Amino acid sequence: MIKSVAWMERHQVAVYLGAIAAGVLAGRLAPGAGPGLEHVINPVLGVLLYVTFLQVPAHDLLRSLRAGRFLAAVLVVNFVVVPLVVAAMVPFLPGDRAVRLGVLLVLLAPCVDYVIVFSGLAGGRSDRLLAATPLLLIAQMLLLPLFLFLLAGDGTAVAAGPFAEAFVVLIVIPLALAWATQAWPGNRRVAGVAGGAMVPLMAATLFVVVASQVPRIGDDLADVLGVVPFYAGFLLVMAFAGLAVARLFRLDVPSGRAVIFTGATRNSLVVLPLALALPGDLTLAAAVVVTQTLVEVVGMVIYVRAVPRLLPAAR
Repeated sequence: MIKSVAWMERHQVAVYLGAIAAGVLAGRLAPGAGPGLEHVINPVLGVLLYVTFLQVPAHDLLRSLRAGRFLAAVLVVNFVVVPLVVAAMVPFLPGDRAVRLGVLLVLLAPCVDYVIVFSGLAGGRSDRLLAATPLLLIAQMLLLPLFLFLLAGDGTAVAAGPFAEAFVVLIVIPLALAWATQAWPGNRRVAGVAGGAMVPLMAATLFVVVASQVPRIGDDLADVLGVVPFYAGFLLVMAFAGLAVARLFRLDVPSGRAVIFTGATRNSLVVLPLALALPGDLTLAAAVVVTQTLVEVVGMVIYVRAVPRLLPAAR
């Protein structure tokens, strides 16, 4: 058991790619299971975030929140730089309303889950990103309708209810349970077991999300594939934009790497419930959101190797 956990941790990127491939295959072979799997997304993601929060003690989270320059850089890169980059893309996006809304929905929302994993693999300050998670989700909950209205005129298409539900289910409850666990005398054993479950949980989440959404694509594959260059271009631009913000705020190397990752990774798993709640003529938006996940995971494989070279440690 211990050996298998160690193996998965060493090869976690390959495990994630394998989970995505398995999800694609399952979605094609058993499309009828898609609606049932959609109901599993939030519970699996909630457990994943509980395990994530459990890895950093509450006092470390509170201490990290006092890192003013880092938090300012995170907010600037996600809610100033990213909207400007996305706004530059809007005139070139496909004309289909569902496709455009899906792209905007996912690119305008910063990641709050596996960014912590990938940033850590590249030597970034994952603890500070973890501490910023509630702040990022609250900010995007408030700003996303405004950004959508300004960029697509569809601000009214996204109700606040699903986002509020996602905040409670995916942030408040897992964070409260994690803090309660840390206060329990036997928390070290629980934390050890939970830490070993991190990679399998992430893989399970990716599998469920992909398998549930592949059947939605149907005859719209060409429209969905048409957004792949935009997602890839976003990753490329944000690597250098994040570096510029990190230098602007004079952050140390680990914090700068974390800023690059938070600017590039998007909140596809958490905004998916929003896409699923859209009206019937916009159902393709959910598949467009999931497509971003597929591109991003591959991009993170490159980022883990490229970011340390883009922002090398001081000698």
